[in-house]
Amino acid sequence: MKPTLLILAAGMGSRYGGLKQVDPVGPNGESIIDYSIYDAIRAGYGKVVFVIRESFADAFKESFDSKLIGKIETEYVFQEMNSFVPDAIKISAERKKPWGTGHAVLVAKDVVNEPFVVINADDYYGPNAYHMTPKYLNSVSDSEKPIYCMVGYGLKNTLSEHGFVSRGVCETDDEGYLQTVIERTHIERLNNKIISQIDENTTMELSGNEVVSMNVWGFAPSYFDYLEKYFNDFIIANANNPRGEFYIPFVINDLIKKEEIKLKVLESKDGWFGVTYKEDKELAVQNIKDLIDKGVYPEKLW
Repeated sequence: MKPTLLILAAGMGSRYGGLKQVDPVGPNGESIIDYSIYDAIRAGYGKVVFVIRESFADAFKESFDSKLIGKIETEYVFQEMNSFVPDAIKISAERKKPWGTGHAVLVAKDVVNEPFVVINADDYYGPNAYHMTPKYLNSVSDSEKPIYCMVGYGLKNTLSEHGFVSRGVCETDDEGYLQTVIERTHIERLNNKIISQIDENTTMELSGNEVVSMNVWGFAPSYFDYLEKYFNDFIIANANNPRGEFYIPFVINDLIKKEEIKLKVLESKDGWFGVTYKEDKELAVQNIKDLIDKGVYPEKLW
């Protein structure tokens, strides 16, 4: 069964200042998503599902429909604040956005029935991530306990020079299985050090060698059932919390703690880069040029 690529692209890009998901970085107007989909097609994926806001639909369809037709099946699902929220739940009027990455994956439940790989729209992960994840999922598909996977990258190679970033710092056992992901929402370089702000008055220094989750996850469809159960509990507790976030690691950490699943951390040696801030775009453009010069991609993708 061919895997599906699930692209999380519903963010508003407030720090970037625009719809960064389709902002061009390649020589012929290609976005980072284009390179991710190109890598997935080369790796044998059968479908790409875009998780977007309904207000983005026209821009996305204009950007991708014509170039992908005949190359890979394409679907769009919408992540809105009320998506998968029970009718009886009344959300705080102060809440202005959907509920985070776990919620974004959940809204694809009705269109994904095969092993799938989750990525962020605005991150470049390198070709290996798309080969490693389905290969591993297929190798453990007959295990008694669900086994999922993720691709990790070295923290020092994932920072922006233009502001703080959020990263999931991974802790693994001796066999490389995830023990926990600690979500650090404010990490930046300060005075040649890597500093994570824990709260208003507390910071901690990180080495930079930590393996972090960049939101490349490999799941079987069984993960949707876990997500839905956990989200129902989450939304009951957080309906009146204007800043509540339902992150992917929230569910993973608890399932691992309860020994209901195992999750393998696969480390990629490919370079990572992203466009969190508008200033990151210049480096992304140069990185793509370098990859083209090395023969990783053709000058014109489509």
